Amino acid sequence: MDKVIYLDHASTTPADPAVVTAMLPWHTEQYGNPSTVYSLGLTAAQAVQEARESIAQAIGAEPEEIYFTSGGTESDDWAILGAADAHSKKGHHLITSTIEHHAVLESVAYLEKRGYEITRVPVDGGGLVDPADIRRVIRPDTILVSIMHANNEVGTIQPIAEIGKIAREAGILFHTDAVQTAGKLPLNVNGLGVDMLSMSAHKFYGPKGIGLMYLRKRNRISPLFHGGGQEKGRRAGTHNVPGIVGIAKALELATVQMADDAARETALRDRLWAGLQANIEAIYLNGDPARRLANNLSVRLDGIEGESMILMLDMEGICVSSGSACTTGSLEPSHVLLALGIPVEEAHGSLRMTLGRSTTTEDIDHFVAVFPPIVARLREMSPVWCANCVCKQRN
Repeated sequence: MDKVIYLDHASTTPADPAVVTAMLPWHTEQYGNPSTVYSLGLTAAQAVQEARESIAQAIGAEPEEIYFTSGGTESDDWAILGAADAHSKKGHHLITSTIEHHAVLESVAYLEKRGYEITRVPVDGGGLVDPADIRRVIRPDTILVSIMHANNEVGTIQPIAEIGKIAREAGILFHTDAVQTAGKLPLNVNGLGVDMLSMSAHKFYGPKGIGLMYLRKRNRISPLFHGGGQEKGRRAGTHNVPGIVGIAKALELATVQMADDAARETALRDRLWAGLQANIEAIYLNGDPARRLANNLSVRLDGIEGESMILMLDMEGICVSSGSACTTGSLEPSHVLLALGIPVEEAHGSLRMTLGRSTTTEDIDHFVAVFPPIVARLREMSPVWCANCVCKQRN
């Protein structure tokens, strides 16, 4: 096929043409620095404020609670490190889960090396956190709970509102990484009960290099960056005006299209899963079968490795992932799949397909036609695959 079939939208998405159009003037004619006081700068400052107001309206926040960052990783780092520093006199205990994005897991590991105590709550076989586990591990010195809204690898959606209620009752800050749910699920910060929320524009058809953190008023966190008074002194650095305009426009469009996108992607995802099940033996679903993102299908296959499948699909013009794009090149099995209780040898055979606005029925049907022969070819070469073994006949 001449057309590239892109099934890795959880990794990144193409910028919507309307987003690019909205950004262009701020690269060229309206290039002023919003921190200046002359008219060119004031025009840019007004654009930043309008973007802040648009985003706040989309998530049920106040404009002054929106802080612009370089992306989801910075927002996660800032939420965790900033909260830990600002509340160190209260305690040194943080709670997270075993399946968080590396931006969260490596931030808490950094704190752990510096004397903080971290509790990583487990998940069930579908990747769900039990809110009762959060309640059970809260201590008097707990200062932060950070649980992602939906997992980037297997698509499992967490009971954030329930966890938020528990954290609020205990008087503990609650952060959620909503990078995978922004633009896909309704986000109301009050309904979710979060004090901090991270998102990144390039996951919902916006530009790369721009994200944001929602920070509830009256909550204290220390700055991550120093050297300027931008963002009310909490995030130093010249504003990325084109990116800020772009993230606001992308979120506006995604909010309008959310229901239609979810319905179409659910139908295509289910068609894909049905086709794979009908044509490939020993293929299993990763993640919760019901509480999952509409566009996410994560599977594992006995007898072959994810990297081999990705390379052979790429030769057919099909882009997929074996898990998080942030860990591409790692020979280690997915920490998410291991946390779900999946054995190491099976975790290596994982594949993630994430659909998007460009995905068509023809794309799905082509994938279903192309992929089974690839699996058969790889299994023929596999030293561990045996089609007749009883162990391969699991449901």
